[in-house]
Order: sequence, then C-alpha cells, then structure tokens
Amino acid sequence: MSEFEERPVFRDKRRIDPQTYAVREPAPSESPNAEQAPPSASGDGAPSPSAVAGVAEETTEEVAAEVGDELAELTADLQRLSAEYANYRRRVERDRAVVRESAVAGVVLELLPVLDDIGRAREHGELEGGFRSVGEALEGAVARLGLERYGAVGDPFDPTRHEALTHEHRSDVHEPVCVAVYQPGYLYGGRVVRPARVGVAEPGPEPDQE
Repeated sequence: MSEFEERPVFRDKRRIDPQTYAVREPAPSESPNAEQAPPSASGDGAPSPSAVAGVAEETTEEVAAEVGDELAELTADLQRLSAEYANYRRRVERDRAVVRESAVAGVVLELLPVLDDIGRAREHGELEGGFRSVGEALEGAVARLGLERYGAVGDPFDPTRHEALTHEHRSDVHEPVCVAVYQPGYLYGGRVVRPARVGVAEPGPEPDQE
C-alpha cells in the first residue's frame, strides 16, 4: 500500500460509552434527524435510561408486593402459634390446679374424723396440755390448705349444705333454722365436702299447743 492511499477510518458510533456507560449525544453530522428521534429509544435500538428506569421501578414494586404478602402470611402464622401456645399454657395451669385441689381434698377428707375428735374433746373440756397444742396446730394447717368449717345453732337451714337429722316446729322462729348441730360441715374450695348434720325447726305451733 502506498503512502498516498487512504487508510480506513473507524468511527465509534455506539450510543453507550463502554467505559462510563453514559449515553452519548450524536453529532449533528452523523445524525441529521437526531432532533426528530423518539426520546425513548436510541439510534442503535438500545433502551433509553428512562425506559430502563421504568422497568426497574416495576420490578421493584412486584418484589415489594411479594415480600409484603409473605410477611403478612408469616405474621398470621406467628399470631396463630402464639394464641395456641397461650391456650395450651392455660389448659396446663388449669389441669395442674385441678390435680392439686383433688390431692389436697383427698388428704383433708382423711383428716375429718381427727378434726371431729378434736372438736368433741374441746366441747367436753378435754383439750388440754400438749393435746391442745397439737389439735390447734392441725386445725390451723387444714385451714391454711383451704378447709372451712361451718354449722352453728341459729344458722338458716340450707338443704344444699345441711343434712337434717331431726325436725320440729317452733312458734319463735320465722324460717327454717338449725337448732342443733350434731356434726359440723366442711367446705373446700367453695364446695361442700361434708354437709353439716343438724336439727331443724320450722315456724308453726309446737306439738303441745295443737
């Protein structure tokens, strides 16, 4: 090739700079109709920055929607598990309390005859000395466990709490009342574990006035 021959000239017409990735502005001589070109596309078919940004925004919104749905589902699962665990704990605590009450009730029921003996000894003036200390300690212990003694002369008669062993009429009463207590009753946890055995008097003429 002679030195007078023209060498080929290579012009870089790429719209995107390969080093900075910036969009190049076409030269007026190379693109006479550049002002008429649509802003959304480049001369070589590459997407414009605004189009790329639009696609990226749509993709971000879709990902955010999927993440939001998954988060809502996980939150609902966590709330359901939390409620189930709370119900389980309540059931366990309730069952534990029932077992404890049943066990204590069984023990105090076995002690009722001993408590009756202590009561009779007190009525006859025989609860003295060391026996008195032991009896009072036992009565205090069962009281702390929740055992309540009831039944006294003058109490209104309640068929759900009293067992009537005798019955009579009296003119000095205005409702059925307990006029004698043959054996005290006991409550545990608000329930009757043994009814009080009593004598009952109702309003009415006495037998000798009929």
